[in-house]
Amino acid sequence: MNNNTECADYFKNRHAYHRCMEALRKKWKTLGKAAGRITLSGTNEDERRAIGGILGKTFHDEDICFDFAKFEQGLQATRFAPVEMKEVLEAYFGEPMDTNQGEKRAREEQKRNFFNGVCEYFLHNFGGESVALSWLQEMVSSKKYGYQQMGKEYKKDSHQAVILAQNLGTALMQLESAEGSDMGLTLAVFAAKISGNPHYFDRGTVPGQLLQHAVCFWKKTDLPVNAHQWRELLLAVGIVPDNVSSLVHAYGLHLRTKDGWHPAYEAFCRLMEPYVITMENLKKITGALTEGGRAYIVENEMVFCYLLEHMGEKMQIKADDSGGVQDKKITLLCTSGQLRTVALELISLILSSKAEIYYSGDIDPDGIGIADRLWRKFGNRIHIWRMAPKDYAAGISKETIDKNGLAKLENIGHPLLKQTAESVKEKGRAAYQENLLEELLEDICGNSLGRPLAEPAP
Repeated sequence: MNNNTECADYFKNRHAYHRCMEALRKKWKTLGKAAGRITLSGTNEDERRAIGGILGKTFHDEDICFDFAKFEQGLQATRFAPVEMKEVLEAYFGEPMDTNQGEKRAREEQKRNFFNGVCEYFLHNFGGESVALSWLQEMVSSKKYGYQQMGKEYKKDSHQAVILAQNLGTALMQLESAEGSDMGLTLAVFAAKISGNPHYFDRGTVPGQLLQHAVCFWKKTDLPVNAHQWRELLLAVGIVPDNVSSLVHAYGLHLRTKDGWHPAYEAFCRLMEPYVITMENLKKITGALTEGGRAYIVENEMVFCYLLEHMGEKMQIKADDSGGVQDKKITLLCTSGQLRTVALELISLILSSKAEIYYSGDIDPDGIGIADRLWRKFGNRIHIWRMAPKDYAAGISKETIDKNGLAKLENIGHPLLKQTAESVKEKGRAAYQENLLEELLEDICGNSLGRPLAEPAP
């Protein structure tokens, strides 16, 4: 047994030194040497006598203060001399006396190794240009996009943190590869597909929160602050939070079940009132029938409401033999932005009935992109409505489009939308449906009375 170990054992066997040794360890971890002042409050007589014996002085007050260096010097005058304070403390506590700064540097190095390891995994599995790798690299460099949370998970369980990061990278890559498709997976199915746990990405879970960070990085958008924004974020990337979040507002669309026309929706049609259709509602629907063999689809709820409110004024409603009025024979849908699963299902049902569809959205990168994807999926029975260059000129706003938005216009396939996209790139401003309300209304009312609504030639 060396002197340092023997000295440590001496202190271990005397409880009066316990608080003193704790204070010495704390000071050493801060300064990395026997330096600074040690303060102990509310000491008892045994503690004061024991510590004073090392220092060669007498303490009378319960609150005592002494120099760390003098305590070490005092040990050199004991039978344990020569002793090294660092080794005494290590033997007493059974752990290395690294400084707080040293421990911090070691932890930071371990965390860097963790992130570097995940980067290597993403690079190997997804490639150097993958959105997953870009997300992680930006997370580390900016200390944003989930960095603090991922770091906490690493601190709790490094092995599980690696699995978590890999799952998130896989999820992000699958969402990107399915962009523009009608993947339409529910959140539970998507989570189970990635992790085996259907609740893995639920709102409020750590994986769910980190998935939000990853998607926000990818889509260059702000983190959701409430449940509504969270649902909208998921819907924007093709994930349905539940069977009621994905919905379409509708008017004048007749829905059939295996047992006949759906009585609730028939009642809405009879009363000429709008209604909402969710994925839950669609479970029993087998067919759809439009008024007049056509359906009009708008992107914006305000536009939908305006058209419903004013089309009775515009249409030439004629009295029938009983003195009543002719019904407004219109089928109108509102998708509220991105085409969700329920909208795509309804469009498929409508097209199966041999009806034509007229689609109109905002004339900006997102709106043009939605219309183009709809046309790519369903073909020329989707008529692009009021989204020509002349409509852009008529509806243009002062809202500017950033370079990321303009980049979305590079691969538009529809001939007419391609021309419109060029106009948008040239002007750098958005046009909105709200600036074309009268034109949309005139089109619907005139078409319903037998005047053809011609799609502008490309």
